[in-house]
Amino acid sequence: MPGADWADRLRMIAQAAEPWHAVDGVPHDWWEDILALATYRLDGLQTIRLDRLLTRLFPTPPPLATVPVRLALLGSATLDHLVPGLRVAALRRGLHLTVQTAEYGQYATAFTDPQSPLHGFHADTALFAFDAPHLLGGLSAHDWLATQQDRVRAAWGTAQAAGAHVLQQAALPTALPLLGQNEHRLIASGAQAIAEWNAALRPMADAAGADVVAIDIHAALDGLAAWHDPLLWHRAKQDVQQGAAPVYGDLVARILAARQGRSAKALVLDLDNTLWGGVIGDDGMAGIVLGQGSALGEAHVAVQAYAQALSKRGVILAVCSKNDDATAREPFEHHPDMVLRLPDIACFVANWTDKATNLRLIAERLNIGLDALVFVDDNPAERAIVRRELPVVAVPELPDDPALYASTIAAAGYFEAMRLTDEDRHRATQYQANAEREAARHTTTDMDGYLHSLAMELRWGPFDQIGLARIVQLVNKTNQFNLTTRRTTEVETLAQMADPHAFGLQLRLLDRYGDNGMIAVVSGRVVDAAMVIETWLMSCRVLGRGVEAATLSLLVHEGLRRGVTTIRGEYRPTAKNGMVRDHFEKLGFGAAGVDGDTTFWTLPVTHPHPAPPAIRMTPPIDPR
Repeated sequence: MPGADWADRLRMIAQAAEPWHAVDGVPHDWWEDILALATYRLDGLQTIRLDRLLTRLFPTPPPLATVPVRLALLGSATLDHLVPGLRVAALRRGLHLTVQTAEYGQYATAFTDPQSPLHGFHADTALFAFDAPHLLGGLSAHDWLATQQDRVRAAWGTAQAAGAHVLQQAALPTALPLLGQNEHRLIASGAQAIAEWNAALRPMADAAGADVVAIDIHAALDGLAAWHDPLLWHRAKQDVQQGAAPVYGDLVARILAARQGRSAKALVLDLDNTLWGGVIGDDGMAGIVLGQGSALGEAHVAVQAYAQALSKRGVILAVCSKNDDATAREPFEHHPDMVLRLPDIACFVANWTDKATNLRLIAERLNIGLDALVFVDDNPAERAIVRRELPVVAVPELPDDPALYASTIAAAGYFEAMRLTDEDRHRATQYQANAEREAARHTTTDMDGYLHSLAMELRWGPFDQIGLARIVQLVNKTNQFNLTTRRTTEVETLAQMADPHAFGLQLRLLDRYGDNGMIAVVSGRVVDAAMVIETWLMSCRVLGRGVEAATLSLLVHEGLRRGVTTIRGEYRPTAKNGMVRDHFEKLGFGAAGVDGDTTFWTLPVTHPHPAPPAIRMTPPIDPR
């Protein structure tokens, strides 16, 4: 929850007459200030107050601060009370959200009716919210479930045809049981039917390329009364009650952020009294509390087990501790009850420097943004310092009891993901190998010799079904080395793969330290005699190794194969991709015009471009 000064900060920002109101004569951008106010767990009133300020100062997206989202909200109950929570939760994740609510109950025709509020809104996302009484209409029919699924799929289809990605809210289990614990034995039981609907919704959404807002799971965890109030249902037709609106908004915003690659990437862990009880430097190995035999020791084991489980699904683990390095590493190497071991940790920083400085160092070593870090520390003073010095770093407010640490981190939804790929499973190993590469690079003065010593092999090929999930994940997650920051879906990528005028290349880099996984994606279309690059992105982990030039070699090869005479590229600036502003110029492209913030570049295609000699191409490129 926010501190006592939260309201004072809100009032101070509210005095601004415009988004860039001057402070003491100096222009000031208030976006980061109101974003900081959104990072707390807010109640309903605080959410509404912040939303009023947000919509007044930023009725339109601030330039370069966020990738905007236009959300259509459709359903069978009252939904307007959910809008402030949606906007503030999106703000919390750096997104500017514009919401348009469809007419009550008109979800089936909202995208096709010229009189609908959604006509001309150009939604890129559509959220469908259906209450249990609406879904249970016609329950007595023997094919009730199939009929309702057909109706919902049809509604999704109208949104997808209009270019919107679909989110579907699961149904709250508000139907009352009639047989109690044996409800499954009653034909046409409303409670059982909603359970069956929610179970069938997941595979149905997967097949249609939609995402599920899982409020049914959270209602089971929090208690239905936290989500649904029968009085408000009968008086105002609120399926999700007003008090749950901030949490509802956060669940939706997690998905919106994850689809844009804005979920956190790394869990940074303190050690003393976080991963074990006690202080390793004072208490020694025998004195720290960890493992079976005590409730406290088991609680710290649970924290480690949760962190390790996150690592196995792709979250990077790091250590940030005020300790002597050798002392801090000792439990990882020798304590029998440690769940986490040194191979689980991609970046280990233990020294006596302040933690804000060390978090900057960790982000630099991992080559990720500070806003991709979640910092977990039992010490309230350390948490406060990091929040003050690095407001973009997520810092959960841990409870006093370590038994609640893991559930607190999980409940915040920092690491929301849309799916799990093989790349995710091996990410910790990849980042550790990258640390070894960087260590080797810093000990050499012969860069060419270092690159050759890596024995790099760039494996490339067209988009395919095997790489599909990872391709879509990279397109939606990569923000820094991304020339246009266009996003995509599996359905759109499959259509691109089937289009003879489109092209898509996936690149994978291996070297003597291991497999970096898929590290680059380039795609676009051939228009007349030009190859038009619509997406060019690359993992920052492989910067400075010649992969950019090798990728250009592939593009020229593909262009010559298709008979084009020109390659065209564009750079669309965002808040995070400034590092590639000069990308095309460095590769020899010539400037070809400007449209607003977007710059265009061209390169004549007349002869092959050789790949850097330190990189072996697989399959080989014909040099002729």
